[in-house]
Amino acid sequence: MGYFLSTEEFTPAELVEQARLAAEAGFTSLFVSDHYHPWNDEQGQSPFVWSIIGAVSQVCDLPITTAVTCPTVRIHPAIIAQAAATSAVLTNGRFHLGVGSGEALNEHILGDAWPAAEVRLQMLEEAIEIMRELWTGKVVNHDGRFYTVDHARLYTIPDTPPDVYVSAFGPKAIDLAADIGDGFISTKPDADAVRRFREAAGTGNTHGKPTLAATKGCWAPSVDEGLDIAYRLWPNEGLPGELAQVLPTPEHFEQASTLVTPDRMKMPRGPDPEPYLELATQYAEAGFDVLHVAAVGPHYKQLIDMYATEVLPRFHAPEAQ
Repeated sequence: MGYFLSTEEFTPAELVEQARLAAEAGFTSLFVSDHYHPWNDEQGQSPFVWSIIGAVSQVCDLPITTAVTCPTVRIHPAIIAQAAATSAVLTNGRFHLGVGSGEALNEHILGDAWPAAEVRLQMLEEAIEIMRELWTGKVVNHDGRFYTVDHARLYTIPDTPPDVYVSAFGPKAIDLAADIGDGFISTKPDADAVRRFREAAGTGNTHGKPTLAATKGCWAPSVDEGLDIAYRLWPNEGLPGELAQVLPTPEHFEQASTLVTPDRMKMPRGPDPEPYLELATQYAEAGFDVLHVAAVGPHYKQLIDMYATEVLPRFHAPEAQ
């Protein structure tokens, strides 16, 4: 199990502290979100992910994966390639680049048109090709459908290029992840998605390409208080369909979230470790290799302590495997 650093909700100092506490608690890896905006104003933060990775690399030695970076619209893939290479060097090769086709929430800010989903996947495929070329350390010239690179060379590169893990939900995206990715990222305990990815990747049940997932939990002194915190900060978790990919501003998410009722908040909450363990078990039974959990609300120290004493030892026990 890993820990998820939520840049939408916490300050840079809090994120660095959480990374240190997670390492001390026994989590085995870190996810970190890559946003320009939070989902709503109540969350209230959105620091630059590459600065956070640099700071976190100096306080713990856990592997770090972006969850996820969109290397197609807001930032050119040649720049993401440089950021990822530097992060891999800072972490002594323990950095993985998690990528996805993105959300309008973060990518519209320069006034670019938001492409259709199929086009975004094509852009992602070309972006990954460019980044892998640059990680060779050779001079790269690229004149493609979506991107141009003119005599670019990265001088600070790791001994081994970063793995690229691809976030995917629909069948087309999962097949693309299997074809071009070194691993798979999702947020749902969907056994069919894991199976489709492994079959398309040709790994079967060998776990040759890791499958990683993310979820949330809200520790609070009571279940009711946890529900209040979760509903205040993350009502967007209850939005259906593709709204998360197409709504362009936090204000739009706030408007849409008025349709979400508290009973749609499914994340575990409160002080009892059992719901957190049950949720982790769902992801394990779906076939995921690693689950990363994000803290929701101000009680992240208590959540990390609960995982350290109650969840991680039981989840990693032989009978739980």
